[in-house]
Amino acid sequence: MLRVHFTSEDLTRVRIASGPDHLWEISNSVQTLQRRDGAREFGEWRRWARPRLSESSRLLSPLLPPHGNSPDFLTPSHGGGTTLEAAVDALVRTPRPRLRADLRRVAASRRLPGWTESLAGGDGVTLERLGRAVQTYHLEALAPFWRRVHAHVDADRMLRVRSLMEGGTEGLLAGLGPQFRWRSPVWEVDYPVDHELRLDGRGLTLQPSFFCWPTPITLADAELPPVLVYPIDHDMDWTRATADGRTDDSALGALVGHTRAAVLKAVRTGASTVELARRLDVTHPAVSQHMKVLRAAGLVTTVRRAGRSLHVATAEGRALLRSCERGDGG
Repeated sequence: MLRVHFTSEDLTRVRIASGPDHLWEISNSVQTLQRRDGAREFGEWRRWARPRLSESSRLLSPLLPPHGNSPDFLTPSHGGGTTLEAAVDALVRTPRPRLRADLRRVAASRRLPGWTESLAGGDGVTLERLGRAVQTYHLEALAPFWRRVHAHVDADRMLRVRSLMEGGTEGLLAGLGPQFRWRSPVWEVDYPVDHELRLDGRGLTLQPSFFCWPTPITLADAELPPVLVYPIDHDMDWTRATADGRTDDSALGALVGHTRAAVLKAVRTGASTVELARRLDVTHPAVSQHMKVLRAAGLVTTVRRAGRSLHVATAEGRALLRSCERGDGG
């Protein structure tokens, strides 16, 4: 079990990450790729990804096993940078003491490949090789689906913001699911090992993750900026998430009509089926039909939890709305 100790100051400094973190998704997906459980959620993706990985991408597997410790330096805090390039740049600039400490901790529980000795010594060539492996893996295994990964994380974030507005920070912490239990001032989280995290006024970043599985994750070094990465609910249709990431043209062709445009506008900041039906004065089945078309076009994603569906416009949906509002969207 993970026990996160809050002070009153920490309760005012909980934040939800603004989107998916490239390096957390890479690390989590490398681990998930090596597991056998979660077939319903990731089986199709595993069968698609495994034969496509190059030798460069496979360099990451020894550092990111499906169970046990992984180096914290693979998921650095990079000053809020949102690009993969910024994240990799932070990774290859990891100070030598951090590399050495992280790899020593990991090596205490399992044998690491020989090349990690030069990595622990801060060898620049090895660090650049690791950085290229991270970028290659993202290109080969994640990039074709990144738009939909981003949409699912956006939808979960909207759900958490609603929980925060309705129940405050304690409501947010208690509402993340059965894996989380708020027993003030300690937050108990299902975790593979016993771990204590004392925030001591530093606050906590909550990072929703598409590929985190099956339990939440935090950094091993409690002195680093506190973050808790948690798995989000998703029902990715991998057959629709096509290999080139493009939206189905036939689905876009079906996207016509004032009502559907109104639905898309209404879910810009998230709305439930009940809210949409009431706001637009249409029936629940009508809302469901419109949402089906909007989801197929990649303009909306839906999060379902405890019998409730929250619909949220994707980045593409919001871009289309902005275009229309500027008057250049046809």
